[in-house]
Amino acid sequence: MDTRDRRLAQAAVATLCSIAAAGAAAQAPWPAKPIRMLIALAPGGGVDTTGRLLAQKMSERWGQPVVVENRPGAGGSVATEMLARAAPDGYTMLTNSSGVAITPSLMKLSFDPRKDIVPVSLAVISPGVMVVHPSVPVRSVKDFIAFAKARPGDLLYSSSGNGTGQHLAAELFSQMAGVKMSHVPYKGTAPSITDLMGGRVSLSMASVVSTRQFFEAGKLRALAVLGAKRTPALPKLPTIAESGVPGYAYENWYGVFMPGRTPMDIVLKTQQEITRIVNDPEIEKKLVSQGLDPVGSTHAEFVRFYEEELVKNGKLIAAINMEVR
Repeated sequence: MDTRDRRLAQAAVATLCSIAAAGAAAQAPWPAKPIRMLIALAPGGGVDTTGRLLAQKMSERWGQPVVVENRPGAGGSVATEMLARAAPDGYTMLTNSSGVAITPSLMKLSFDPRKDIVPVSLAVISPGVMVVHPSVPVRSVKDFIAFAKARPGDLLYSSSGNGTGQHLAAELFSQMAGVKMSHVPYKGTAPSITDLMGGRVSLSMASVVSTRQFFEAGKLRALAVLGAKRTPALPKLPTIAESGVPGYAYENWYGVFMPGRTPMDIVLKTQQEITRIVNDPEIEKKLVSQGLDPVGSTHAEFVRFYEEELVKNGKLIAAINMEVR
């Protein structure tokens, strides 16, 4: 074999080795390297707590670091856009709030919320509660409806801002209960609840986490929970649907998403891990103590739920004529 033939043979062997190595890498079990967990909101809140808990447990189970990266902004859309643009290889995921099903009706997005991200699992629900100032002379949702109907437009309700879940929960209640109230938006939940406790507004639809200490201390009065069923955190408090508005439900939730076109085996493996984590008795107890309801849905359940949330919020936002930014 002359020098030229020897070089050709060596090149052919090198090429075959490269192809074999690439094939072996492609077939390596996922995950084979660190995963990035984007979190759509700032550190310290329920979304951040949930995302970090999931990342820690996934890392322990999978033997690969799951690195948390907070990317707040634009109601969670900054992080969601990053996810939509990431490679669909399973190495980027996102923990986001129910705002991900609101912003598509409020903003012009650079990605398709139905195609460019894939719902993996609904991890937890952060139950909301209908709370009033103690000066409001009502003890139940039925009392409140009668009180509000006698004063159309006079009662003020607070929220954490225009187009937030708190705002839309109150608007849905107004529509379904046939009452008219006036909205006072704030820049966040804390000032909204502060003014409610000060009696400057009468009502708010806020999370159990942000209000429990106040209604247990008598500074606010809790009338009902907002979800479709009672929360383990407050098992004696009825739902709004049980209390005179049949069919009412508005949930604040946290879920995990991956880029669109992520292989289904990776999506399902991640979903199954989330389900195991949030239904672990120790983790479940920890979440409930923080005012969160563990869910850990299947992928198919979350796909269906996410679509329903997009449609519901779109209709609500259209009904109150909010301008798309």
